[in-house]
Amino acid sequence: MQSPMNTARPADRSAPSAFPAPPVPSTPPTPTTPADSPAPPVPSALAALVGNTPLLRVSEPLAPAGRGFWAKLEGFNPGGIKDRPGLHMVARARARGELRPGGRIIESTSGTLGLGLALAGMAYGHPVTLVTDPGLEPSMTRLLRAYGARVDIVTEAHPTGGWQQARRERVTELLAAHPGSWCPDQYHNPDNTSAYTPLALELATQLGHIDVLVCSVGTGGHSAGVGRVLRQLYPGIEIVGVDTIGSTIFGQPARARLMRGLGSSIYPRNVAYDTFREVHWVAPHEAVWTCRRLAASHYATGGWSVGAVALVAGWLARTRPAATRVAAVFPDGPQRYLGTVYDDDYCARHGLLDAPPPAEPDVIGRPDEKEVHRWTRCADVVDPLTLPGTATATPEATR
Repeated sequence: MQSPMNTARPADRSAPSAFPAPPVPSTPPTPTTPADSPAPPVPSALAALVGNTPLLRVSEPLAPAGRGFWAKLEGFNPGGIKDRPGLHMVARARARGELRPGGRIIESTSGTLGLGLALAGMAYGHPVTLVTDPGLEPSMTRLLRAYGARVDIVTEAHPTGGWQQARRERVTELLAAHPGSWCPDQYHNPDNTSAYTPLALELATQLGHIDVLVCSVGTGGHSAGVGRVLRQLYPGIEIVGVDTIGSTIFGQPARARLMRGLGSSIYPRNVAYDTFREVHWVAPHEAVWTCRRLAASHYATGGWSVGAVALVAGWLARTRPAATRVAAVFPDGPQRYLGTVYDDDYCARHGLLDAPPPAEPDVIGRPDEKEVHRWTRCADVVDPLTLPGTATATPEATR
């Protein structure tokens, strides 16, 4: 039996499943209030490639037979989940007159948003400059350049803000050097959040009902955008955030981070802290193990964020009542991670093949209780700027 599909997606992209498909509503539900006014249509057939991504039922070995979770495979978009905000932020900026025809788009990226902005630049006719750091995979750098983007690599980390702040400062320099240019400012741009309204409605249409949603958190865009709409449709839904160790987003101390695509060394203002029922931090070796088990058992897998989200979603599927419908967002596919997550030599050098993750996460009572180094959960989710010692910090003050 096939997984439920939005009828706009060709049927042969659906993944077979031994589990019964959830009921599909006859008409798509809509939130009680619109997320924002619609953006002008993208003047390119490229936009038709984005959205209506399939679902896959994930069970053994991450959950016992007869249980599991539904994975929204955003890697079926041309560049991954951030194709959605790439197109949407550009469309809204053009509609407001902030981005003029032919103006250069300049933004900091760890990779995936860069693909989305390269797509948007091609669709709307804007040159694109992407600022990144030496941690970006060489294959991703080559791909971004192949798509016509100019890639600017910073060479020194900021003394307190690390690579992320160094990239943001370079963006400021480039904006000054290119009159008429525009920066999406993904970390604080509300359009980054509203871009995910279609994803939320796709999930609602495909699944009919959702009890728990699991999302990785980086800029905070997709967890806030999807969560806002689904909370209107299903007031009792639980939204679970997934972060990486060494990230400041939920109040942990900043450390050098191996995983890219989730986590942050600043405090993104798009993060909707009041949305989350709980947060989990996952270590790199735990994400790698989960990615590889997914690949070997379900064929569909992805990168760091996918592994971290799947680990948590599998635990929820094991520990919640059997009838609980758990959905998880998989932001990308595995292709850009062939030299990291799926490379034995790389993983061995970084100690990522030592052991599988534990069956249960550690638990802490509050996010600043102690520094975590392995899979850990906390049900007390607060804005870290309200915690002692960070209340007066600026969003760029930590690494």
